[in-house]
Amino acid sequence: MAVLDVAMQGLAVFGFLLFSVLWLMHLMSIIYVRLHLHKKRSEVKASFVQLAGVSLLKPLKGVDPNLISNLETFFTLDYPKYEILLCVQDQDDPAVDVCKKLLGKYPNVDARLFIGKRTGDQPQDQQPDAGYDNANELKPDTLTDLANQMTEKVGLVHGLPYVADRQGFAATLEQVYFGTSHPRSYISANVTGIKCVTGMSCLMRKDVLDQAGGLVAFAQYIAEDYFMAKAIADRGWKFSMATQVALQNSGSYSIGQFQSRMIRWTKLRINMLPATVLEPVSECFLASLIIGWAAHHVFRWDMMVFFMCHCLAWFISDYIQLTGVQGGPLCFSKLDFAVAWFIRESMAVQIFLSALWDPTISWRTGRYRLRCGGTAEEILDV
Repeated sequence: MAVLDVAMQGLAVFGFLLFSVLWLMHLMSIIYVRLHLHKKRSEVKASFVQLAGVSLLKPLKGVDPNLISNLETFFTLDYPKYEILLCVQDQDDPAVDVCKKLLGKYPNVDARLFIGKRTGDQPQDQQPDAGYDNANELKPDTLTDLANQMTEKVGLVHGLPYVADRQGFAATLEQVYFGTSHPRSYISANVTGIKCVTGMSCLMRKDVLDQAGGLVAFAQYIAEDYFMAKAIADRGWKFSMATQVALQNSGSYSIGQFQSRMIRWTKLRINMLPATVLEPVSECFLASLIIGWAAHHVFRWDMMVFFMCHCLAWFISDYIQLTGVQGGPLCFSKLDFAVAWFIRESMAVQIFLSALWDPTISWRTGRYRLRCGGTAEEILDV
């Protein structure tokens, strides 16, 4: 009995620590969003690299319904000196025709198309958007915003991933996730000094990447953005976050695609960061149960009443954060938000268990087996 009592007391202490950590994360992310995101250009001091040449590295694979409109935003940037490096692996990829169409439409833009696995061409000073994603949309001043944050001690500038306004419930579900759960962990990690970066919209110093072996040194990793960021941090450089969000604007989306993407991301995190196994306790429903039990054990409060009140407070704080990340009116109703929020939170544990069940990764047209350390090998059909 003494051992059981100690275990119960330990679980109660864990519940109260979990409560403190999670609500600190809520407060940090909400405050940071309100103070930092969506600043106007006049409010941001121009840095010394604002006029430096920038290489936009854009690897492409396949054609998304919104590819041509998304990619066209790279050709209409309000920035004095930049080049676009369009990279397609296969000659027969339909993305090649889209690239050629835009190259013909914007002959005065410094843009080139590379087909095949070429590694010898050297881009200019920085490389934004090093991720393999066809679905990003830029604003005319996005590159200027990234460059403004690249001060003398900063080696990498990244944008908070978010989703453009689109129609349909699946779009609402994605927007709710990228406006609530994802920025809470993403922002709080960066505020506390934990390097958390996605490659959807990044500006990196080329000379620092060259010191780490260049882009080819990261080709073995399936999450190359994480390892690029780690290489830059290991060399003593600081990170900074852009004031604009990194807008994803995929024309192909569904609830099933969202689930598959979340499962894939969870698999990568488990492989690279073993502490990810604790991730489910940071989700609303499971955390509320643990904290509610702790409150009942110590204070004899009604566990289910506490659970409901805690979930309601979480729901309200998530809505406040979402409106801050959006930076304007939402394109869906509060009822849509409530339904999408409930479904997303209900998915969390199932997504985690699915990631544990099957360690292989499906990405585009290939399947990959994860190895320790973030590398992967393609599974070829025999």
